[in-house]
Amino acid sequence: MVLAGGRVDDLGVLTFFRPKSAMPFGGLYCIIDFPMSNLMHSGIEKVGILSQYKPFYLMEHVGNGGSWDMTGRNRFVTILPPFKGLGTSNWYKGTADAVYQNIDFITMHRPDIILILSGDHIYKMDYREIIRFHLENDADLTIACAKIPRKDAHRFGLANIEEGDVRGGRVLDYTEKSDKPQFEWASLTINVFTPYALFEALEANVKEDSHEFGRDIIPFLLAGNYKVYGYKHYGYWGYTRTPQEYWQTNMDLQGDSPKIDIASWQICTNLSRLQIRDREPALIRESSQIEDSLLYSGCQVKGKVVHSILFPGVKVDSGSVVEDSILFSNTVVKRYARVIRTITDENVTIGTGAEIGDETHDDLTIIGTGTRVAKETKISSGVTVYPNLGPAQFTRKLYHRKEVIQ
Repeated sequence: MVLAGGRVDDLGVLTFFRPKSAMPFGGLYCIIDFPMSNLMHSGIEKVGILSQYKPFYLMEHVGNGGSWDMTGRNRFVTILPPFKGLGTSNWYKGTADAVYQNIDFITMHRPDIILILSGDHIYKMDYREIIRFHLENDADLTIACAKIPRKDAHRFGLANIEEGDVRGGRVLDYTEKSDKPQFEWASLTINVFTPYALFEALEANVKEDSHEFGRDIIPFLLAGNYKVYGYKHYGYWGYTRTPQEYWQTNMDLQGDSPKIDIASWQICTNLSRLQIRDREPALIRESSQIEDSLLYSGCQVKGKVVHSILFPGVKVDSGSVVEDSILFSNTVVKRYARVIRTITDENVTIGTGAEIGDETHDDLTIIGTGTRVAKETKISSGVTVYPNLGPAQFTRKLYHRKEVIQ
């Protein structure tokens, strides 16, 4: 069961029209491609995707699961949005409630093991290893965990894992997003359940208006003397909850020794999305200069592109500069424009001579989908521009940090 229904307010205009799991990533992919590819490589072929916020985007991208070889007599992908039935049902109130509302779907397939994971993280994992660890320990619940920097620990559920086995051990204590974190192993929202333990915990908690796995289900199982284990993940794990984290995780695809090696990870995606497979090859003009960047089919580059990621159909005109930026599909950067430390959503146009972002601050400039920035407009770092604005909305020559243009 893949939890893929959330929007994430922290990403602002980038999730106005799509769930976070459907966010474009790495020039060609969506974030959900990573857990979906992990499932495929792990041989897990019965998948339910829990989607709530604007589910059309996930439905279009995931389709029937064919891009991950999950079509056949005994393999499938099913999108599970909220529904209205004969009994009590409602919008998903949380991660646990989403699963609870789909217990019929789970029991229909009579599983021995239930794997519940988030659809919006970037990592490579063979789920067979955590399942094997779960079975060896006769666990009721096994939580995948990773060490994270102490400064970020307050944002996560943290487990105190018994020492002894390098792969993990019994969870002795667990706290969810504590102001004073005491443990070092953060939950990755990858959980392996024995069915009876999951069903008992859901029945006891959701009816009491408790709706989250980290806040409610895990503490309930620990308090009830169920066998809860922590599985230690030592590989790369990318969190993309904020624009800065999303940007950094994308940039981890670059360099001589990238932290994310797409080729060896063997990530699959739906190439019919945005007509990726039907676009012409990328066109690199003689006037262009490209350094440490990724670009894909349909791109046309005449200007300078440095340490950036260009999605299919991006056009960078002559005399323009794109640096430390992520440009979603069909973004157009016109002549003599400068785009620095910026994320543009799909179908954005940067006018001639415009200056977007700068190198003096770490803050990112973010421009919503369909916006056309007027020529010679100057937008400082840290500015957010709402979607679908036209040149007439840009009435001043300079926009300063933290401003929101809407």
